[in-house]
Amino acid sequence: MIYPKIPLAQSIIQICQAKGILDIVISPGSRNAPLTIGFANNPDFNCYSIADERCAAFFALGMAQQIKRPVAVVCTSGSALLNYYPAVAEAFYSQIPLIVISADRPQSKIDIGDGQTIRQENVFANHSLYNANLTEEVSKENDYKINEAIDVAFYKKGPVHINAPFEEPLYETVSGLSIDVMVHHFASLNPITPLEDLSSFVEIWNKSTKKLVLVGVNDPNAISDAAIEALAQDESVVVMTETTSNLHHPDFISNIDTIITPFDNGDFEDFCPEILITFGGMIVSKRIKAFLRKYKPKQHWHIDSLRAYDTFGVLTKHFEVNPNTFFEAFLPLTIAVESDYFEKNKQVQLLRKEKQEIYLAKTPFSDFTVFDTVIKSLPKNSQLQISNSAAIRYAQLIAIDSSIEVYCNRGTSGIDGSTSTAIGAALASKKQTVFISGDVSFLYDSNALWNNYIPKDFKIILINNGGGGIFRILPGHEENAVFNTFFETSHGLTAEHLAKMYGLEYITATDENSLESGLKQLYAQNTKAAILEVFTPTTENDVILKQFFKELV
Repeated sequence: MIYPKIPLAQSIIQICQAKGILDIVISPGSRNAPLTIGFANNPDFNCYSIADERCAAFFALGMAQQIKRPVAVVCTSGSALLNYYPAVAEAFYSQIPLIVISADRPQSKIDIGDGQTIRQENVFANHSLYNANLTEEVSKENDYKINEAIDVAFYKKGPVHINAPFEEPLYETVSGLSIDVMVHHFASLNPITPLEDLSSFVEIWNKSTKKLVLVGVNDPNAISDAAIEALAQDESVVVMTETTSNLHHPDFISNIDTIITPFDNGDFEDFCPEILITFGGMIVSKRIKAFLRKYKPKQHWHIDSLRAYDTFGVLTKHFEVNPNTFFEAFLPLTIAVESDYFEKNKQVQLLRKEKQEIYLAKTPFSDFTVFDTVIKSLPKNSQLQISNSAAIRYAQLIAIDSSIEVYCNRGTSGIDGSTSTAIGAALASKKQTVFISGDVSFLYDSNALWNNYIPKDFKIILINNGGGGIFRILPGHEENAVFNTFFETSHGLTAEHLAKMYGLEYITATDENSLESGLKQLYAQNTKAAILEVFTPTTENDVILKQFFKELV
């Protein structure tokens, strides 16, 4: 086997191998040649070559999202490293394990006018869980830092940074290892602590007639059936789930904005819970956040083994355990209380569903009707990846089959790497994956298609409304040159030539009939990845959506 001659590179590669970091996404460069040689020549590693570092990092993030263990990204020195930052921030807030390994110049070459050098040490300090700044010489301290970085990524679920300085020559190889590394056995950084005495919280719960459970980003099948049924059977509990919660029950409310947008002040006061329980990641719905910040519950308990954000400004308790652990201990201690909280909101839910069906039946071809048709067409047991901005917000309005897993980069809610993430996730999961994206997000990340790893059954449904349609929905929209140019970023671009350049099947739809036939053609095409580009009317979408909320009452 071929190994890099530089001992520090040997150390990094050996420790990664010993600790099971076997998926490596490499971007080309010279300074990282020792790492590239070592990883790519070792058959134990699965190596992927992606030229654009921003795309590479999101691709790795998509893989890590699915396999639930760290994926490493490797780059050369200089600005290459900075292109990882959007994905690093997303991994930080979405609690996804990501290991950044950057090659660097020796410290003596920094800030003296040498080429391709920046201050790489601690460059991600605000959004990384651990920063291993290595020295050129092999040492126990270096080995300790590499071990620690990998352990933190595993157990703290987030990004870490290993910065490795290499001096030339960089491409020399040897046929055998010249060093023995120190590998720590995994020592859990999250020791399991016994759940505290719950009696005082049970007492509060048992006196309350209005409890709201709100679920953000959540892994599929993460919550036990027993907990789901217990919450669903309690007449004093309303459970609201987002599309990204991957949590389903007929009595749970999955279309939050549809329910609460038409509420007046009296409705909000009546709906305001005494106890709010949250678990899962970030919440998409701006309306539920605004509601809970204005009409504050008396208690807000968040359940998460690692973090608790005070999203609504009223956090009273963080239970630092897995939600299943909490519910398994807590729910058997609770008693039923007489309440109409669930029933009243169930009636609202049924009314809204009827009104939505009536509205969609009379609504012309638009973003809203397209999302309704597309989401209802998704294959069972598939994976849905959604881009940010308007796409995820429309998806929140439409019921989705419980067999479909849903993912979206909600950690930072950026549009920058959605396509790359979806491709990485599709590759790792092996599931039939459909990616729904808006046009601006898709064009922004078009380099995502520049790799050899797109599964042949990968589907892209691109909703092209000619710009950033979300800005027409948000307050402040006014039709003029400034809005069209600087907010909406109006354009006349399509994905046709991108599809041709990257060898993807290309299908278009401009109305209901062509959408129906386009979807059939899209799902039938499994010999190469395909794009269905759906063109919707730029200036009508926001009017249709706003009118929908008015007609829900």
